[in-house]
Amino acid sequence: MSGKLKKGLLLLLAAALLCGVSQVQNSLNRDRETLGLTLVQPLESAPPVLAFTTVALGGFRGLISNVLWIRANALQEDDKFFEMAQLADWITKLEPHFVQVWIFQEWNMAWNISVKFKDFADRWRWVRRGIELLRDEGLRYNPNEIRLYGELAWIFQDKMGAPTDDANMYYKQQWADEMAEVFAKQTPSLDELANPKTEDENRRARLLREKFKMDPQWMKEVDAHYGPLEWRLPEASAIYWATLGLDQAKRNPGKVNENDILSLRRVIYQSLQLSFVRGRLQVNPIEKVFELGPNLDIIPQVDAGYLEQMAEDEKDRDHIASGHRNFLRNAVYFLYVNNRLGEAARWFQYLGEKYPDRPLLDGIPDSLPRRLTLDQYAVARVQEDVGDLSPGRSEAAIEGLLNNSYVNLMLDRDAYAEGYKRLARKLYDSYESRIPAGRIEALGLAPFGSIDKKVLDRLLDPGQGLVPEYRAVLRTKLGLPAETAPTNSAPPSATTGGAK
Repeated sequence: MSGKLKKGLLLLLAAALLCGVSQVQNSLNRDRETLGLTLVQPLESAPPVLAFTTVALGGFRGLISNVLWIRANALQEDDKFFEMAQLADWITKLEPHFVQVWIFQEWNMAWNISVKFKDFADRWRWVRRGIELLRDEGLRYNPNEIRLYGELAWIFQDKMGAPTDDANMYYKQQWADEMAEVFAKQTPSLDELANPKTEDENRRARLLREKFKMDPQWMKEVDAHYGPLEWRLPEASAIYWATLGLDQAKRNPGKVNENDILSLRRVIYQSLQLSFVRGRLQVNPIEKVFELGPNLDIIPQVDAGYLEQMAEDEKDRDHIASGHRNFLRNAVYFLYVNNRLGEAARWFQYLGEKYPDRPLLDGIPDSLPRRLTLDQYAVARVQEDVGDLSPGRSEAAIEGLLNNSYVNLMLDRDAYAEGYKRLARKLYDSYESRIPAGRIEALGLAPFGSIDKKVLDRLLDPGQGLVPEYRAVLRTKLGLPAETAPTNSAPPSATTGGAK
């Protein structure tokens, strides 16, 4: 074979190979695009030298991010937080698929930097920045990384929801204000957001999707399974992101770590527990502030969450069971106080069947379910706070329950009002029955009617009670005559003489 022919064949072979490689490369590029492996966000507002270096060095982007990370740590030690935040933004864009970078930067902002500020508004800016970093950017580049869903859910559950930060109530207020814009400052309606019909509903649904990155249809499904939830409080968002992480885990089983699955499930049942204790948002018209109350409607869902977690997490089953028992004790008590006696009786029976050999009251081994009635248990819960047989402390506790009864009556929460008054009466009778013979005069309380009247008179007293409009509401609810205007009598005359 001549040299020219050999060269010609080699050229034809090379051309064929190049054509074949181009076809394979196109397929590889499509796969990389589908899997998100080539997603590299260009740096914005970066110095020209840094922007040029990242493009020119390509595969050495990791080395550049290490240098920036060292610099960011130095800036943080010098309390130069805003410069550090800019470097953090560059680092995450240099390594968009390195999950630990996102987690570290989010944790640093929401947990470490935020607490360095005394002003709650400044703290909230950093906490919100941590949320946005994961929600708006981290999950955009890594939608299949369930650890990011877990970290995002944890901010809502622990940083904003739990009292670990002194500013937690401020965080809740700010989040409720932001979400109020989505729900038009009314009780949340997911139907109108999942299926918007009016221009306003479309605007709010778009705001929910674009700003908060939340899907109203998924929210509706979560609410149907775990709710009704109060979506203006952080616990609902924690459950939302945790369930979304579990859904992603089902879609990508090859990327699942079992510990991450357990963490997401814990977020769900722990957030449900928090939602039960204080998952009802209401405005106190007296103080003009929002208050958190128990969400008694989700008790079955919280119970199911605990049972599911105990079945899945054998390692911590005993620990979870202790939490489940405490939840049931609180559920019975809250239902009783809020005058839902039928439900309280059912859950009291369920508590006894589930934990028949565990005492209902702390520090009292013989307070087993079979030895206490529902009334005795509810009264004993109050007596735990009262302590020993002290007329002063017992009367103060009774007055507190009666005060709550009248305040709830004034706010049109009649069932709650009746529940508090019933418990006050039960506590009074229980105290009186425990006084030893011959000690009635020394330890006995004033008649229940007298205590009740003292509390009511104090609330209706123009000098120290409620403001006039609420005194009027309470008088109307109780069928009392309208308040008479005070009369000012002239001081004694110096010439006629006054009483001494």
